[in-house]
Amino acid sequence: MRLDKNTWLRKTQRVIIAVFIVCATCLQAQTQKSQGPDLQALKDRLQRVEQEVQELKGEIGAAEQAQPTPLAAAAAALRTPPAPPTENEKASTEREKSESTFDLYGFVMTDTGYDFGQTDPQWFDVMRPTKLPSYPNEFGGNGNAYFSVRQTRFGVKTSTPTGMGDLKTQFEFELFGTGVDAGQTTFRLRHAYGELGPFGAGQTWSPFMDIDVFPNSIEYWGPNGMVFFRNVQLRWMPIRTSRTDLTVGLERPGASADQGVYADRIEGLGSVKPRFNLPDVSGHVRLTRNWGYVQTAGIFRKIGWVDINDPKNFNLSGTAYGWGVNVTSNVKLSTKDVARLAVVYGEGVENYMNDAPVDIGIKNNFSNPVTPIKGVPLPVLGVVSFLDHNWSERFSSAAGYSMVNIDNSNGQNPSDFHQGHYALANLLYHPTPKVTMGGEFQFGRRVNFSDGFNVNDYRMQFSFKYDWKKTLAY
Repeated sequence: MRLDKNTWLRKTQRVIIAVFIVCATCLQAQTQKSQGPDLQALKDRLQRVEQEVQELKGEIGAAEQAQPTPLAAAAAALRTPPAPPTENEKASTEREKSESTFDLYGFVMTDTGYDFGQTDPQWFDVMRPTKLPSYPNEFGGNGNAYFSVRQTRFGVKTSTPTGMGDLKTQFEFELFGTGVDAGQTTFRLRHAYGELGPFGAGQTWSPFMDIDVFPNSIEYWGPNGMVFFRNVQLRWMPIRTSRTDLTVGLERPGASADQGVYADRIEGLGSVKPRFNLPDVSGHVRLTRNWGYVQTAGIFRKIGWVDINDPKNFNLSGTAYGWGVNVTSNVKLSTKDVARLAVVYGEGVENYMNDAPVDIGIKNNFSNPVTPIKGVPLPVLGVVSFLDHNWSERFSSAAGYSMVNIDNSNGQNPSDFHQGHYALANLLYHPTPKVTMGGEFQFGRRVNFSDGFNVNDYRMQFSFKYDWKKTLAY
């Protein structure tokens, strides 16, 4: 059968279209086959990431629920032992321990007052019974006003840690002249002292004394019946704890003598010279407890003198031995009250007392024509009883009594000092911790040896004191 031209064209178009459709279908299938694995990998990766995100969210939620409160954290920190220090922290601590300190301290003090009686003009601003008149109007009329800044003080203390213990030094002076400078406002050395571990050397408080007996008063000299002496010394302190203190010292010797009624009658007395060939030996032990402390101190000393004249007619050379026992205490009667107490007794230790006369007195020895008189150590008794009371943070008071009694020898002058009494009461105001001001009533009494004379003295004193202190580390 013969096909016409149009029919052939139509059939040819259909074949071409069918072939094209087949080819396109094959191409599409081939494309899907080549792209399918990459897309699936991306989908799988996305699913894994979403799963990890969900797991992280769960862990965060659990951690937030387990977080402790601040109070619980603090308690846990207290229960947890501290971590051991690092090497740097250890080195820093050692540096802090090895730092030396340098303290500058002192105060400026002005005393003003009125003395209703009379006293030795060289001691115008203190109450010393030994310096009261030994006969009527010895120092003029009664009634004298006084002003003084002689209590003003300056000091330096240092402390340096060493392998043998702390090396400590103290240098301190004030303006209260004594001795040849009595009555003057001038330099006076108080302390020039150093110690290393248990050993000390220099001028400072004698081991025989107890500075803690001194009351909270504004009168400079203090109770006459207490041991009060700064001396050049060597000391050993083998025990120094918060409960026990033991100190032993070798001190510079020295003493004074009274030639008594023979001062102008025996020419040979001028040829007698003192001789000190042994140091004074002193020491104390202190026991401290919650109620306060008690301290027992002792001293032994040799006092000698040599007659340098030809001993054919007279030989006044001699030796005396002095000794003393000093028992002191501070008793805490309450949180606001402290009792300061002391009793001292001895022979030839007046040099160590706060206000007492000579150590050696003249005694008659007529049975010996070569030594018709001799020197003897004078017995002395001293007592101190004071109460310090704090009314509040800004007000305080002190009140008390002290006494010295001398057993005079029979060769002394009738007007020589025999007994002294001392008392005071005050009210002090502290507007700031470093400032003290207030008034004080003071009483003193002197009793002579055998002439029957005695005298009382009364004073009112007002003082202003300004403390300061600066500590440096180097």
